[in-house]
Amino acid sequence: MRSARVMTASVPAPVLVLTAHGSADPRSAANTHAVAETIRRLRPGLEVVPAFCEQNAPGLADVLRAVGDRAVVTPLLLASAYHARVDIPAMIAESGTAARQADTLGEDDQLLAVLGRRIAEAGVSVHDSDVGVIVTAVGSSRQDANARTATVAASVALNSKWAGVTTAFATGSQRSLPDAVRVLRLRGAQRILIAPWFLAPGKITDRVAEFAASQGISMSAPLGAHRLVAETVLDRFDAAIALPIAA
Repeated sequence: MRSARVMTASVPAPVLVLTAHGSADPRSAANTHAVAETIRRLRPGLEVVPAFCEQNAPGLADVLRAVGDRAVVTPLLLASAYHARVDIPAMIAESGTAARQADTLGEDDQLLAVLGRRIAEAGVSVHDSDVGVIVTAVGSSRQDANARTATVAASVALNSKWAGVTTAFATGSQRSLPDAVRVLRLRGAQRILIAPWFLAPGKITDRVAEFAASQGISMSAPLGAHRLVAETVLDRFDAAIALPIAA
């Protein structure tokens, strides 16, 4: 007599919905698609769908309606600010799905490593004692978000011999780029490098580059679609799917 076969319902595979801010600058969307492609190479078989909060297609709500409850909205965002806390939850609610939301990338050690590499690629060594580094980020209306971003400068300066490192915000009322330059000059920096804490180039980084050029200051590249950026996204995705789904 043949033994009875136990039938189990298959669980639909989750879909990583890589969700970016969106921008009128095509380089920003191109970077999102490049990160998505890097994720696919790192994890073959995982379905990865880019989506945007605004200005680019496909919009997040539309993607969620197409993907349904399998969606794990994984923000391609550094800070836990307005888009992560307000816009994305609202779009999930609008879609009528039970999509899960992963955490933002934050000040992850892997991203700090990418920032360090971008600084090195711009010609600055950790042994350059005459150099001052300005880590430049977008400002937030939430002071705790700005405070967390400000920790990036101290982290990237660990074990360096730089004359100084500080943070400047390209938007908002926090320390500006000219203020940061003055601070580093007072600390004895003879050379200054601006290091963007941005995932992709865009209009804001272009304004930073214009300021750098006007002051004769070097500037490194944004984090971009580096493999470690993609691995950080996967870490957030994995953490989200490991959590039990709320009833």
